[in-house]
Amino acid sequence: MSNVILVGAQWGDEGKGKMIDLLARKSDVIVRYQGGNNAGHTVKFSNKTFILHIIPSGILHPGKVCVIGNGVVIDPKALQEELEMLRRNQINFHNRLLISEQAHLIMPYHRLIDEYLERAKGKGKIGTTKKGIGPCYADKVARLGIRVIDLLNDRVFRQRLRLVLTEKNLLLKKIFREQILSYEKIYKTYTQYRSLLKPYVRNTSIYLDEAYRRHKKVLFEGAQGTLLDVDHGTYPYVTSSNASAGGALTGTGVSPARIDRVIGVMKAYTTRVGEGPFPTEFTTSLMEIIRKKGEEYGATTGRPRRCGWFDAVIGRYSVLVNGLGELAIMKLDVLDELPEIKICVAYRYKGKTYEYFPSDIEVIEHGTPVYEALPGWQTPTTHIRKYSALPKNAKKYLKRIETILKTPISVVSVGSSRVQTIFV
Repeated sequence: MSNVILVGAQWGDEGKGKMIDLLARKSDVIVRYQGGNNAGHTVKFSNKTFILHIIPSGILHPGKVCVIGNGVVIDPKALQEELEMLRRNQINFHNRLLISEQAHLIMPYHRLIDEYLERAKGKGKIGTTKKGIGPCYADKVARLGIRVIDLLNDRVFRQRLRLVLTEKNLLLKKIFREQILSYEKIYKTYTQYRSLLKPYVRNTSIYLDEAYRRHKKVLFEGAQGTLLDVDHGTYPYVTSSNASAGGALTGTGVSPARIDRVIGVMKAYTTRVGEGPFPTEFTTSLMEIIRKKGEEYGATTGRPRRCGWFDAVIGRYSVLVNGLGELAIMKLDVLDELPEIKICVAYRYKGKTYEYFPSDIEVIEHGTPVYEALPGWQTPTTHIRKYSALPKNAKKYLKRIETILKTPISVVSVGSSRVQTIFV
């Protein structure tokens, strides 16, 4: 039996979509445990590119059951669009998609408030996708959320919507000086979504417990990355949920005793989307080279990603926070042409050296990276399928990452397609 959590070990966009796609073949159930349609997993196969934002990317594999856990926030319109995309591409998901009845719904006022709050921050903006994710999680914590199960019970839904909308309209009118929202319009729209959701809704915690007892292999799929975790990331420049491995437990109702492996996904370099500190960020010229070669543009927003050298400080931290037992290193091929490659092994700030990730945002923002420089390999790797066939300097680079992070590398990706994968 092997129940696996696959977690992003940097600032998201590490290549989890490809890894989920590869691991799904050996799994029976794939579970998404947090986030919403503010993140996208990109999978390429059969000359097609699929970008999934809410539905686990394991849905692309026939016969696999996919679960959207209680830790996910769901925009019904976005879910509807994803289901339609799957139908257009003749992906049969009948009896293969389950949605937790305890998952919270993103409402129209969440998107509006997200946009207004981000705009009001000015230079202090977080870089949100403005899809209502943060306000939805905020309502969940404030006990003002509306869950999937609430939508299915018309009496409860009416009661909850009236209660919450009264408060939201007061906020829109008095604080943002905007038009209030219509109860009837929202009620009508969301009762139409009721028929969309109902066939897939169930108590997924019970389903996953039953799957465990039947010795099924379960793969837990997170969105974003550890350094965007609301508790463990570069706060306040974080997402609104627990993107680290712990989120797989609270976001599904599964016991930690039932997890066998935790795999961390890292790029061979580092990227970040939006605002926030980024100690190893490249110079403009190198940024453009790596961004172009690595196709570093957000799957959800299309925003260009910021790129930088591999940061072993955040790597060590991810190993610690998630209990990583192995690493998957993605996009090694993007570094193929560089004559020299750097690894950040510490930060230095005001005379002090930090080898482990500091909580003080000022240290992260203004600290100077301490680098080790290694020679590049300057030869293509996209065609290589065996670890032994990698260039000598590429293997030295990977070995150095293993040594610093004290964690073995089990997978190396040298391209976006399924076959461009080396299992170590």
